[in-house]
Amino acid sequence: MKTLRDEIEPDMVTAEKRYPEVLRLILEYTDQCDEEGDEDNSKYKRLEDRLHAMTGKEMSLYNLWEWWEGDGAENLAFDISLPDPKIVNEITKDELAEIVRRIHSFEIPDPDDKSFKAQFYSYICFGNGYYSAFLKLNCKGYNVRLFQSHKDKNGNYSEYSKEEITDHLWNSGMVGKE
Repeated sequence: MKTLRDEIEPDMVTAEKRYPEVLRLILEYTDQCDEEGDEDNSKYKRLEDRLHAMTGKEMSLYNLWEWWEGDGAENLAFDISLPDPKIVNEITKDELAEIVRRIHSFEIPDPDDKSFKAQFYSYICFGNGYYSAFLKLNCKGYNVRLFQSHKDKNGNYSEYSKEEITDHLWNSGMVGKE
């Protein structure tokens, strides 16, 4: 795995610092609602306000109440804790290719690696994780469908290669440069 510039990589240091408190607040809110209810949503609003103050993120994007129907409290807390990607100027084609490779490859981290990053690595790389959000923000031609099966002109289902995805994104232009 190639190393990317710090401004491209997810800020795991910040996420790891925030994570325990974010998780605690989410679980505490759930326990309070189980015991007392929250008919007027006042507790929900307080939770949103605390998490927004902590992270600067728009909390309406997250389902803080029914997290068990999603990816669980741990992944929700991680997603809220992780700073959003930023627009990065002068992304190189090699950097773009590495991001595409990480999303496309479905690598599993070393099972013996118990680090915070390893714990959430698949959440960073796959689906609508950090790297997809990074590409959406930085690449004019980004579309999640680039990473999904599609019907080709012969009616057969196939997937774009890492090289095809990288070329498409590169040729469609980067947001940070004209």
